[in-house]
This record gives sequence, structure tokens and C-alpha cells, in this order.
Amino acid sequence: MRNINLPWLTALLALGTCGIIQEGVCASPVAQHLAPSGKLRAAINLGNPILATRDAATGEVRGVSVDLAHELAKRLDIPLEMVVYSAAGKVVEGLKSKEWDVAFVAIDPARAVDIAYTAPYLVIEGAYLVRQDSPINTNAEVDRDGVRVVVGKGSAYDLYLAREIKKAQLVRAPTSPAVTDTMIAQGLEVAAGVRQQLEADAKRIPGLRLLDGRFMVINQAMAMPKGSDPGIRYLTDFVEEMKASGFIAKSLLRHGIEGASIAAQLAH
Repeated sequence: MRNINLPWLTALLALGTCGIIQEGVCASPVAQHLAPSGKLRAAINLGNPILATRDAATGEVRGVSVDLAHELAKRLDIPLEMVVYSAAGKVVEGLKSKEWDVAFVAIDPARAVDIAYTAPYLVIEGAYLVRQDSPINTNAEVDRDGVRVVVGKGSAYDLYLAREIKKAQLVRAPTSPAVTDTMIAQGLEVAAGVRQQLEADAKRIPGLRLLDGRFMVINQAMAMPKGSDPGIRYLTDFVEEMKASGFIAKSLLRHGIEGASIAAQLAH
């Protein structure tokens, strides 16, 4: 960005090339669509450890979604403000009060009413966790009378299982990282969530085991409030470039994230 004197500023406004004016600085038109306040407010979800976590030593948030937010703000040449949430459901609630401009969430039709998505950039698996002595041995055996499944409230797993489960009962924990502790504390039968989170829980708490396979595939995408076609087109192109360039793969490697795969490129 650069300072613009008044005559040039007037000319640029007349041509429609100056979208946001903040402290004498002219931002690009696409920045106006993605960040109308003049700064990029990116929703960061700590409920999914594949996307972001908080560093125990420094307190800073880090992860692939944080890296993507920084890169997007850099390309738009505007400041970044990270709006941190403990769960995906709270990210969606934040949209209602217009707390963020872009977000990193799982694609789900229930959210698509108000949210515009890019194509996915990551594919992760949803898995089930049970006690070692549980009679449940396969994913298909979970949906039975008398089985209670814990999910993070408002998570992709919650939305999916609410549609698919016919006989089992869903119990909602405040956040996805809390599902296993909720299962243990309340004596419930199954915890559902990100495979990597549940694997970590199984190592942390003795007497638990993961069921083989997956009950769903979660497509993680960038998103923004509906209403700006230029904005979502730019975000979509940005995500495709981040996949093709190796940016996302390098970010996952740098943060030690395993088990997530890069989503396929869009066909042209």
C-alpha cells in the first residue's frame, strides 16, 4: 500500500479502483468485498486441532488456518485481526453478529444458508471412540437404541449425525475437544469427532479404543458471509493457489499435523 495525494485519490475513486480509505491509504476493490472495515477479521476455530491450536508456552494461536489468514491479509495488503473461537458452532454464531469476514469451517448444507464456501482445502475423517470393553465394534453398530453419542455442539459431526442417526441419542458437549471427557464423566457410550483428537484422547485416558474406519469425511473450506460474488471468487482462487503451490502441505508439515490430506484441485 502507499499514501495517495488528493488529486490522485479523486481520480482513483472516479475510476472505481479504490475500495477502502483508511488513514489516507487506498486498498484494492477486492479488499472492500472481503474486509469492508479495512482490516481482515479471520475466524480461527480452536475446536479442531488440525486447523489451529494455542501454543502452551506463548499463548499464540498457530496452525494451517492461521497461516492461511496471514497469507490472505498479506496479499490484500491490509491488517489481520484473528477472532478466536473455541468451537465451530461459535464461529457460526459469530456470523450473526458480524464478528468476522472470513472463516475456516467444514462444508455443511445447514450452514450454506448464510455462508459461501470455497472448494475444500483439507479432507479429514470423523471417527468414533468407545471404551475398551464396549460391545460396539463397528461404525454401523453405533446407531442403535440405548447408545448415546457425544458430539461437539454445532460441529460438522453434530450437523451430520443429527441428519443421519436414527436410533442412537446425541449428547452435545460444549466443544469438540471436550467430547471424550464428557463421555467419561457422564458414563456415555460413544464419542464422535476428529480422528486425530480422539487418538490423542485414547493415549491420554486408559481403557479407550477407536473404531476402525470413518463415519464421515469432513471437507474443510474457507468461507465468508453470503452476498459478495467477487469476494468468494477471490477466496476460491486463493485456496486453489494455496493447494497447488504446496503452501498448505508445508504448513501442515511445519505444525506437525498428520492424518489430514490436501483436497483435490478444482477441475478447469
